[in-house]
Amino acid sequence: MIHSGKNAVVLGLGHSGEAAARLLHEEGARVTVCESNDNPALREKAAGLEAAGISVLLGSAADTDATRYDIGVLSPGIDPAVPLVQNVLRKHVPLIGELELAFEECLCPVVAITGSNGKTTTTELTTAMLTGAGVRTMASGNIGLPFATAVRQSNALDVMVLEVSSFQLETTKTFRPHVAVWLNLSQNHLDRYRAMEEYRTAKLRIFTQQTAEDFAVINARESLPALAARTITFSAHTDAADFTLRGGVISYQGQPVLDQSTIRLQGIHNAENLMAAFGTGLALGVDLDRMAAAVADYTAPAHRCEFVRDFENIHWINDSKATNLDSVEKALLSQQRPVILIAGGKDKGFEFDSVAPLVRERVRAAVLIGEMKDRIARSWPDTDCRITDSLEEAVPIARDLAAPGDVVLFSPGTSSYDMFRNYGERGNRFKDLVNTLTPKNPR
Repeated sequence: MIHSGKNAVVLGLGHSGEAAARLLHEEGARVTVCESNDNPALREKAAGLEAAGISVLLGSAADTDATRYDIGVLSPGIDPAVPLVQNVLRKHVPLIGELELAFEECLCPVVAITGSNGKTTTTELTTAMLTGAGVRTMASGNIGLPFATAVRQSNALDVMVLEVSSFQLETTKTFRPHVAVWLNLSQNHLDRYRAMEEYRTAKLRIFTQQTAEDFAVINARESLPALAARTITFSAHTDAADFTLRGGVISYQGQPVLDQSTIRLQGIHNAENLMAAFGTGLALGVDLDRMAAAVADYTAPAHRCEFVRDFENIHWINDSKATNLDSVEKALLSQQRPVILIAGGKDKGFEFDSVAPLVRERVRAAVLIGEMKDRIARSWPDTDCRITDSLEEAVPIARDLAAPGDVVLFSPGTSSYDMFRNYGERGNRFKDLVNTLTPKNPR
C-alpha cells in the first residue's frame, strides 16, 4: 500500500484513469480525478466514482484545480503539454503513469511487449501460447484491460503479459519487465512527438531498469543500444538470429519449431510475431513444442488483416488497426491479388511518400478519406486515387472499382480520431458497410 494516506490526483477519466483511481482508492489514498472534457457519459462515470468515495472534477474546473497533491497519475492518452497536465506540473507534483502505478503493486513477474506494429497480436499470441503450455497468465495494458485492473489478480499468476505503448512508457521510473519484447519501430505518433528520435527514446524506456537477470527479446534487424538484459533475437529476413524463418518454417538455432502453413496466422509479419512469442516462452523456461501445439487454433485479433466477406468474387479485408505506414506495407505485401485500397484518416504529422512505390506496384486504385486524403493523393501521383468524404461513400466506390478476383483492403495507414473514437469503431463500421452490400442487379 505504497500510496496509503496520500492525497492523489488522476489526470484523465478514460479506462486507464478510472482503473488507476480505483486502485489508489483501494490502497487508502484520497483520490481526485481531473478530466478536461465534460459530457453526459463522463458525468455518469463520475457519479459512479463519487459513489465509491472518489472526487471528480470535469471541464475547466479540472484544468485550474488549485489543490496540491502528493502524487499524480497521468493517463497515457493525454499529451503532457495540455493545460490539465501543466497545471499539476507547475505545483511540482510527482507524476507517474498508470503502468508505473500498477507495476508497484504487481506480485508476479512481467512480460512487456512494445513496437510500432504487431503489439496486440503478439500479446494475445504470447498469452495463448503460455496458457496452453500450463503457465498461469493473463494479458492487460494497452490491449484493452488496464494493468491497474488486472494487477489485482497478479498474486494468482506466474507472469503478467502486458502490451505497452510509448505513451505508457514515457512516465515509467521503476518499471522493470523480466522479459521486454521489442518488435519493430516505424514512423508513428509524430503528432505527439517532435521527431522519430523522441518517439524511439520513449519506447527504449522498456529496457531502462532491466539487469543481467532479465531478458530482451528483440528483432535482429533493429538497431538498439547495448542492453543489460540477456538477449534472444528473431527475424524473418536474416539467418543471423536465434529464431529464423525459411521455407515457411520457424526454427530456433536451426531446429524446426513450427510450420506456419499448419496454422491460421499467415504472412511474414505474423511469423515475426510468432517468433517473439516463442522467444518470450524460451526466456521463461517454457517448452517450445508445447507452445507450438497451443497456437494451432489461434485466430488473429479483429481489425488486423481480418477477412470480412467474399462478395461477388471480391475479397474484403478489414485492416483498421493499420495506423502507420509500416502496417500498410505489411498488409499490401501479404496480398496475392490486385488491390483496391481504402486509406486515410487523422493527420499524424508524416507523409505517405515512402509507400508510393509499393502502392504503385500492388494497388489498382485507392479510395482516400479523412484529414490526410488530399496529401496522400499528392504523395501517390502514379496511382489512380479517388477522394471522398466518408467511409460510407468509400465502400461503394471501392466496390465499383473492383473487378472479380480483386481484394478491397481497408488499411488506413493513420489514426481514426478525425472521424471515429478509435480504430475498433472504424473497423466495425467498415465491416457493417461491407456486410450490408447487396447484389447490384438482384433477380
